[in-house]
Amino acid sequence: MNIAQLEPKAIWKNFSLINAIPRASKKEDKIVQFMLDFGNKLGLETQTDAIGNVLIRKPATPGMENRKTVVLQSHLDMVHQKNNSTEFDFDRQGIDMYIDGDWVKAKGTTLGADNGLGVAAIMGILESEEIEHPAIEALFTIDEETGMTGAKGLKGGFLKGDILLNLDTEEDDEIDIGCAGGIDVTATKSIIKVKANPEAITFELTLGGLQGGHSGMDIHKGLGNANKIMNDALLSVENLIQLSTLKGGSLRNAIPRESVAVFTCDRNDEKNVISSLERSITKMKTQYLKLDPQFNYTLKKVNSVENVLSKNDQNQLFSSIQDAHNGVFKMSDFMDDLVEASNNIAKITVDDKMITVECLTRSSVEESKMEVANGLKTTFENRGFQVKFSGDYPGWSPNPTSPILSVLEKLYEEIFEKKPKVVACHAGLECGILGSHYPDLDMISFGPAIRGAHSPDEKASISSSQKFWKYLLSILKNTPNR
Repeated sequence: MNIAQLEPKAIWKNFSLINAIPRASKKEDKIVQFMLDFGNKLGLETQTDAIGNVLIRKPATPGMENRKTVVLQSHLDMVHQKNNSTEFDFDRQGIDMYIDGDWVKAKGTTLGADNGLGVAAIMGILESEEIEHPAIEALFTIDEETGMTGAKGLKGGFLKGDILLNLDTEEDDEIDIGCAGGIDVTATKSIIKVKANPEAITFELTLGGLQGGHSGMDIHKGLGNANKIMNDALLSVENLIQLSTLKGGSLRNAIPRESVAVFTCDRNDEKNVISSLERSITKMKTQYLKLDPQFNYTLKKVNSVENVLSKNDQNQLFSSIQDAHNGVFKMSDFMDDLVEASNNIAKITVDDKMITVECLTRSSVEESKMEVANGLKTTFENRGFQVKFSGDYPGWSPNPTSPILSVLEKLYEEIFEKKPKVVACHAGLECGILGSHYPDLDMISFGPAIRGAHSPDEKASISSSQKFWKYLLSILKNTPNR
């Protein structure tokens, strides 16, 4: 079956259209123009602000004019990540999708359901002539995945709405009323490599097959982090090798799935290096057998390299990664099963001139966010790294007395005959930032079931999209009066 023909067609048709357009974070020009053309073709008031966010206004349907104006909000960008074995050009190709039972998946890449399904649902409402709804402001933000600069750059006064429905969560039985803030932590160290022993053997160690996933929503699962696993493996032979290059992970908001290291060793140490690495990695494969059963590695000889890290620089790198916190730092004292603070050691690069370590620290509490970030800063600075903080954004404080929350809870129970879970999430939703610009907005976040966001295993549930669509239309029909 053609994905565009799946029910509800209002979602899947539009999802197919936007997934044909490359829309990486900070490269949203094509999708922004597509959305502007979409709104204008419908004859709706359509505009963009200075930073590139798109706003489309649609008047209320007859009889709904006295209801509160609803802002429907989703972000246009998606995480572009692929398996190393997948040949794909994200700048030129649309996502190659297929159906597997109840799931829509992509072939070796991220799917873009985060947050493409939200965008597609809003498009379906904007173009419908049958759906009952109050006045709508459809806000499509840019660059949510790599800094939330779209939400940060939104000016007060651009929106006129009273209620904001953010369609960017991934469990269809949850209503989100809070989220984590975040800060990027980047450690860099300039290096001067030394000449490699021309008689040395050069190896390439590749780790792969890890599940990866969203560095907020999946951080509590204990999944393997390729950067930490690689570091542990190399530590087992630290005194026998000299590292030349290292590349692990790709995006701050994705748990790293793959890492590749190139290093040298003396010929007399070859057997010891191989056996030590095999023991170390086999131990870790056993540790992650249940969570990451596809975890694999290859160790092979490659062409000689000219330069390697000095023993001092190598030790400083390995020891800093060993000591740097990765994973859950603290659970919330106020909400059950909520991660309060965490860190993802997302990307490590060693090239000819620089060592770079990129982390994303998250927390719903500002104090614990900075506790983790400052702990990382101390860890790396003690080894001669320079540390920079950037991309800081606030969390969204839960409001359990939200008026629109009571509406959503009541409707969910009436429609699905059970209570929804009212939660806060450890992901970085835009609600916290939007709320700083519009403090009077009554905000809620919900969405269809998505699994494996930010990884090539990302998939979206077809049946859940139907549930989500039914729920969304009911909410619009039952919004309160002014």
